[in-house]
Amino acid sequence: MESSNSGDKMNYKVAFQGEPGAYSEAAVLAHFGENVKPIPNPSFELAFAAVADGSCDFGVLPIENSLAGSIHRNYDLLLEHQLHIVGEQLVRVKHCLIGLPGADKARLKKVISHPQALAQCDHSLRALGVEVEAVYDTAGSVRIMKDKGDPTLAAIASARAAQVYGMPILQEGIEDNPANYTRFLVLAREAVNPQGAAKTTIVFTLKNMPGALFKALSVFALRDIDLTKIESRPLAGSPWEYLFYIDFAGNLNNPNCARALDHLGEMATMLRVLGSYPRFVWEEK
Repeated sequence: MESSNSGDKMNYKVAFQGEPGAYSEAAVLAHFGENVKPIPNPSFELAFAAVADGSCDFGVLPIENSLAGSIHRNYDLLLEHQLHIVGEQLVRVKHCLIGLPGADKARLKKVISHPQALAQCDHSLRALGVEVEAVYDTAGSVRIMKDKGDPTLAAIASARAAQVYGMPILQEGIEDNPANYTRFLVLAREAVNPQGAAKTTIVFTLKNMPGALFKALSVFALRDIDLTKIESRPLAGSPWEYLFYIDFAGNLNNPNCARALDHLGEMATMLRVLGSYPRFVWEEK
């Protein structure tokens, strides 16, 4: 890849979770450009597996949303697979109310979508006075609506999903909070050496003893390394013990960052670098 923002123009196969028109597909196209081949997968597990077994060149998976928080399953899958984070992509989530041709918003009785999308549009849906029903995917909800052919049924998904299924948008920007962004990770079988502004993601475990986490974090503070994200996950098979995932600003090959990881390795019972990669720079359009 050339960089996390420009992407490569080669005809890569890129795995994502969801159906055509999903926000994850939008992340694929935003990162790599229009010349890639997005490959839909019904689950996060299958998207990871498609990269691991070589059937796809890259994977683009959501890791956190600015409103809903972390996607915990994908943190677990990062540890289960020997893949590398080679980039990141932010996508502005703009929910649209999508109906059948000729549908009247005032006559809607039910709206379907992914549970998270429904939650993010709660106030707008209450104002419409409709019943809501959760389904497995935002883009998939448009397909379901189209197949049912019921003009009183609508879906919440992206504008791209409306385009993919040829359905009209009844209302744009139906989300309650416009500050809605999802961060995606780009995964590959081989690591990259980023140039310029970079970010590194690691995971580690510690002995359960007083001050252990404080001491671990101090290796970064002492070197003025910016921690941009901290996440803890239960350690399978060890009740009340945890894995700690950290994103920090810096390149693994920077001597200051390398010394911090060497220092952390002296106290961690397990330490794994999940990737050093170009840091995404948001350019509002």
